[in-house]
Amino acid sequence: MMSYLNAEDVLPEEVIQLIQQYVDGKPLYIPRKETNKKAWGEKNGTKSQLQNRNKAIFQEYSNGLSVSDLAKRYFLSEKSIQRIIRLGKK
Repeated sequence: MMSYLNAEDVLPEEVIQLIQQYVDGKPLYIPRKETNKKAWGEKNGTKSQLQNRNKAIFQEYSNGLSVSDLAKRYFLSEKSIQRIIRLGKK
């Protein structure tokens, strides 16, 4: 959930007046600076969880589990399992 800040609490009056020339009384999203942006899944841990899952899939495949069995175990399509295995070999 996104919370809003009151501009009067965080911005100088001159900046508020300048912004009001373009947007007056409406919500305004201010994007993060490029240097502060996070890649997909980094904030909530999803990326890390998927990397760990994919490593486990590749390890189990390397230990002899079939693509079909892996697809059933991880609730993924066989094509997805094949892609994970192909990427794991790199």
